[in-house]
Amino acid sequence: MTERAPAVGRARAEIDLAALRANVRSLRERAPGAEFMAVVKADAYGHGMIPCARAAREAGATWIGTATPEEALAVRAAGIEGRVLCWLWTPGGPWREGIEADLDMSVSGMWALDEVVDAARGLGRAARIQLKADTGLGRNGCLPGDWPELVRAAVAAERDGLVVVTGLWSHFACADEPGHPSIAAQLERFREMVSFAEGAGVRPEVRHIANSPGTLTLPETHFDLVRPGIAMYGISPSPEIGTPEDFGLRPVMTLSASLALVKHAPGGLGVSYGHHYVTPGETTLGLVPLGYADGIPRHASGTGPVLIGGKLRTVAGRVAMDQFVVDLGGDELRAGDEAVLFGPGDRGEPTAEDWAQAAGTIAYEIVTRIGARVPRVYVDDGGAGRE
Repeated sequence: MTERAPAVGRARAEIDLAALRANVRSLRERAPGAEFMAVVKADAYGHGMIPCARAAREAGATWIGTATPEEALAVRAAGIEGRVLCWLWTPGGPWREGIEADLDMSVSGMWALDEVVDAARGLGRAARIQLKADTGLGRNGCLPGDWPELVRAAVAAERDGLVVVTGLWSHFACADEPGHPSIAAQLERFREMVSFAEGAGVRPEVRHIANSPGTLTLPETHFDLVRPGIAMYGISPSPEIGTPEDFGLRPVMTLSASLALVKHAPGGLGVSYGHHYVTPGETTLGLVPLGYADGIPRHASGTGPVLIGGKLRTVAGRVAMDQFVVDLGGDELRAGDEAVLFGPGDRGEPTAEDWAQAAGTIAYEIVTRIGARVPRVYVDDGGAGRE
């Protein structure tokens, strides 16, 4: 059983690394024939990139995935070895450093291939690249009409010793919507584009398209590697496909704070900006020292759930930049008592999905937006420590 960190300071995001490892192992069991890429972009979806990358590696992740090269280079700077793929490149940026750090770098168009080839030529060292196909997401990736030119140019660069094409990959648009016709269409297009590339001479180590929902529900998409992101952190990619419990996953982050103030209030008192909440009678108000500067969504004003004193409460009035108020209904609580915004739900606390519903968004955004003012407290089988 993972030891719980003591309540400290204004607020904390407790990160259960034992739960993260267990999630990785559970996800690996769903794709036993594929390698596993732990996606740690956006500071590991708000959970802390370096500790989470290390924990995922310990649980058997064979690849690390990041969006930006800066993230990938930070992984390397932390001493994390093994394969690292990064995919969100822009002109001018930093190909030479990526080659020197032994990154696998995604290429979606001719401009990127030209730049990485120039960097490799200058270093006298081949770059590892993966070609990304736009199979229907309409975002990053090379469209089918431009694919032949990109593939042939990459094969020529490989023949010249300037690149090694290590992978062919794509990304789903609607894998979190069961039965959506785009899933089958993208999968067919991916197979066609992979077939063309292999016919042109590409010999990839890995072919991959499966994100979290693909890993969980679409075994035909697993190919050589799966890329779980949000599922690794114990959050379902969509309520429509199942809950974390349905998939044997446990939420990794628990967000809590210490009440900064408790005060008795008369009836008819306007609460927070705009007085969108007015106390219906004599009551007790509690001040939670977290706000939208910490990532608490303002759209959850009046609806965000909080566990305080063993009861579920609701944000009273608007979420402000640094704080929000909860009507405690006259309960006798005091400053320093714990307010739990979300966690696994074991103690009756809300989950990130509950906050997503309250704010009209997705759970990805709830955990990812928790800001740097909130310290991450890492909890593990061996005890707790703070990054």
